[in-house]
Amino acid sequence: MDASLSKRHLEFQAEVRAFLKEKLTPEIKARSRRQTSMAAEPELGMWWHRTLFEKGWIAPAWPAEYGGTGWDVVERHIFEEECALARAPLMFLGGLQLCGPVLMQFGTSEQKAHFLPRILSGEHYWCQGFSEPGSGSDLSSLKTRAIRDGDAYVVNGSKIWTTHAHNANWIFMLVRTSTEGRQQAGITFLLSPLDAPGISIRPIISMSGEHEVNQVFFDDLRVPVSNRIGDENAGWSIAKYLLEFERGGSYAASARAFLDEARETANLRDEFDEECLWDDPSFRRRYAEIDIRVTAQSWTEKRVVASLAAGQRIGDTMASILKVHGSEVQQLAGELAMYALGVLGIPDQRQALAPGSNTAAIGPEFAVRATAQYLNDRARSIYGGSNEVQRNIIARSVIKS
Repeated sequence: MDASLSKRHLEFQAEVRAFLKEKLTPEIKARSRRQTSMAAEPELGMWWHRTLFEKGWIAPAWPAEYGGTGWDVVERHIFEEECALARAPLMFLGGLQLCGPVLMQFGTSEQKAHFLPRILSGEHYWCQGFSEPGSGSDLSSLKTRAIRDGDAYVVNGSKIWTTHAHNANWIFMLVRTSTEGRQQAGITFLLSPLDAPGISIRPIISMSGEHEVNQVFFDDLRVPVSNRIGDENAGWSIAKYLLEFERGGSYAASARAFLDEARETANLRDEFDEECLWDDPSFRRRYAEIDIRVTAQSWTEKRVVASLAAGQRIGDTMASILKVHGSEVQQLAGELAMYALGVLGIPDQRQALAPGSNTAAIGPEFAVRATAQYLNDRARSIYGGSNEVQRNIIARSVIKS
């Protein structure tokens, strides 16, 4: 594998860096650095969405025919990596990364014409309705029922851990339309606006103190049959296709950013005795161990990019490998960054984190979000399919081979 960038890709990398330098002002960077969840607050996230939309860069992975950039896989990887290193605001990608590709692959021409432009512009903000109170990692056991009634489905049940449902205006969801045969055979993929009669949303406050996830209830919700993606009872194969996009991706760059913060913090010298944590060999050894794992993740991601460039799909197994190792190195790097803060990581600074807050921060900039970030990161190895489930997928692949 040749991981060196061509002249064209180096020029593209320089263009991306120049764009990020221009748009990511010190104020924007300061706000972005304080985000602790998987996406920035809606105001900041939508500003970045509109900025990229105006530039024509909002959908790096989409084909040009649907309004995407038409970039090759190397350009997409460069863009993702540079955005992560520059600490660009993290947008919630339910529409762009998940629902959009599903529509392109399985949607009708009418569905594509209606939904895809609205995803690109940001008019539609999508959330994902997959997990249920009794169906998380074992998603095929979901029980939310949808019964056909003329030209609509009547939906009853609930979804849980629904990220950004309180900000979104549309939801894509899996529902059970048949109880016959295997569990996977009776699932259907539906789309619904969140302001439709019969939908209610209850907030769930995480242990980090943030309102990021919700429980969504359906009480005789009517979803037009025209909002069904694919055939009735064919939703499981669509969901598997979608999860490749959710579990793959770039993890190394954000882990590298956490490591950089850990090293920067560890090099701060005590004002009294001039000592610093970086002088401790045991800390440097731990840093090196995590650095090696981040580097390994980075090279694995580069191998995937090379495979995609050769026209190959990554498949369930590689998506699971990326997700397991990537989420774990992100957690390890974040833990080290918090450890480097010592007692400065103890204060609860959620008030200082709130947008527009005038509460004074304690300690260096990273300390403001350290605790909330650490607590929120516990979910990295759970969402998108728990790492235990991903290891089962990997194991089954090894056994089959």
